[in-house]
Amino acid sequence: MWRKRALGWLFICITGLVLLLVRLMQIQLMETKTFSKHNVNLLEESVKQRTQELVIDNGRGNFLDRNGAMLTHKKVSVLVLFPFLKKMDWEAEKVSVFSGIPVNVLKMAVDGAKKPFAYGDPQPVELTTSQMERINALEIPGVFAIEKKFERREVPAEQLIGLTGENPKELKKRYPNKELSEKTLLGVSGLEESFDEFLLPEGKSKLVYHVDGGGAPLFGINVKYVDPANPFYPVNVRTTLDKSLQQKAEDLVDQYQIKKGGLILLDIEENSVLAMVSRPMINKKDPYSGGGITNMMLKQQIAGSVFKTVVAAAAIDQNLDNPTRLFDCSKKINGKPELKYDYGMLDFTNSFARSCNRAFGELAKELQKTDPHLLEDYATKLSLTGSVGWQGDVYHTTDFKQFSDEDKGRIFLSDEARKDANFAAMSGIGQHEVRVTPLAAANMMATIARGGKKEMVRAVSKIEYKNGTTMVDFPEQSLKGDTISPYTAMKLQKLLREVVLNPNGTGRWFKDLPYEVAGKSGTAETGKYENGMQLHNKWFAGYFPYQNPKYALVAVNLDVKDSEGGINLLYADMVKMLYERNHSNGD
Repeated sequence: MWRKRALGWLFICITGLVLLLVRLMQIQLMETKTFSKHNVNLLEESVKQRTQELVIDNGRGNFLDRNGAMLTHKKVSVLVLFPFLKKMDWEAEKVSVFSGIPVNVLKMAVDGAKKPFAYGDPQPVELTTSQMERINALEIPGVFAIEKKFERREVPAEQLIGLTGENPKELKKRYPNKELSEKTLLGVSGLEESFDEFLLPEGKSKLVYHVDGGGAPLFGINVKYVDPANPFYPVNVRTTLDKSLQQKAEDLVDQYQIKKGGLILLDIEENSVLAMVSRPMINKKDPYSGGGITNMMLKQQIAGSVFKTVVAAAAIDQNLDNPTRLFDCSKKINGKPELKYDYGMLDFTNSFARSCNRAFGELAKELQKTDPHLLEDYATKLSLTGSVGWQGDVYHTTDFKQFSDEDKGRIFLSDEARKDANFAAMSGIGQHEVRVTPLAAANMMATIARGGKKEMVRAVSKIEYKNGTTMVDFPEQSLKGDTISPYTAMKLQKLLREVVLNPNGTGRWFKDLPYEVAGKSGTAETGKYENGMQLHNKWFAGYFPYQNPKYALVAVNLDVKDSEGGINLLYADMVKMLYERNHSNGD
């Protein structure tokens, strides 16, 4: 009996030892880089236990403006100090002289440190090139003057650029075949999300030294610089933004207290984004609260009278723009007397300049009677429906989109609405179911300014390797589908200029600006109310200079009372700022 028990215990012990051995093999040999459901890299974690490090660059790709200036981060020349200095007699006096930091302050900072640090972080003291050279020439172990990458507290065009965050589940879902630390940053919105695969780090650049259990140097005071093996990374995503223009645009939007809305400025020749501002701003503590993460310039908005530009284009091609025809602009769109905006009898050009609802309601009904799809067809010709952002095949990615969160515009939601004359009339003045993005409205103005040439809008021109060579190019690209004729574009150009030149035009505020502006205003009813007063969307969409178009600009203030706005002043100041900037540059 006792022999059977002994054999049984022996079997259990051997089985346990085998299982333990298998588990140890699994941990030490097979799952060293992806241990447990959290994919923990055991090699990295074991190294962390006996090392201290200072990350100089997290390895994620960078965003640059069109001139090469960093947008999301900045590189700062800083003084780096290691905590083992407290156990040494180091030349703090000389470091103090060269850095300008009092010697007692330096020693106190080291005495209180448990890890390597950049002096003054999060607002580090910035060193000059001369200071760096002198400090490094001292060759003091644990004292370095280096260039370190810091995240900017305020990122320009924050909704366009987007956010990053840690999300192990999404990381595994997005990149199942890549060996990545679960702490790898992922793009969760904007261009950070669209270009995430290109931006993934190949590894961190860091200063490292080994310590024992008490934090003392393990192999002397030899600090090593560790850099990713791939010399081509991290990449740089070169945007089409102009950093200085972007900052000035943001300042103006805030100056005129645009709480919801913003502006978009396009370079007409390249059809690229020079500046894009969206409000409300992102709440840094809770990005998903308050709607700040949403880029309003890429989202459907009620367009109001800006849409009359589409009706005008269709009317021109259908010969409904007879200059002798008069519209009764003393009446509302429903035929009732117009008390607030009683303009009397107006021809086609003056109806557009003064934004007569009655005229464009009638024209829209006549167009609908000819063909229920005409309004949608011309909206498409002018790029108000569908996506307008750059898309195409990039590497192994088909149909890559620069604006991953761009909405598509729309005119009707149903065939019943499309065939209803009253709905057509309301659509003709940009109400009912009509929705367009400010990006698309800006592209419409650029299309008209170019004589009908319709192109995709770019926010990124290329991706560059670390050494500056091009990895991926995003060339100018035409938008597919029909567009308006050069003749129709010329007629629209004159109509849009008349909005400004007409003494009673809705754009008369811009008549004396240094650049000649052409454009269309819009005041859309939202159906939302505050304290019994309906809220509106206030727009101005246009381009300038009129004779030699260079910029397309759309400004919009959303969900405001009729007496509020600030759009005209914002638009005018943007035009003046661009003129002064170009004039000072000799342009």
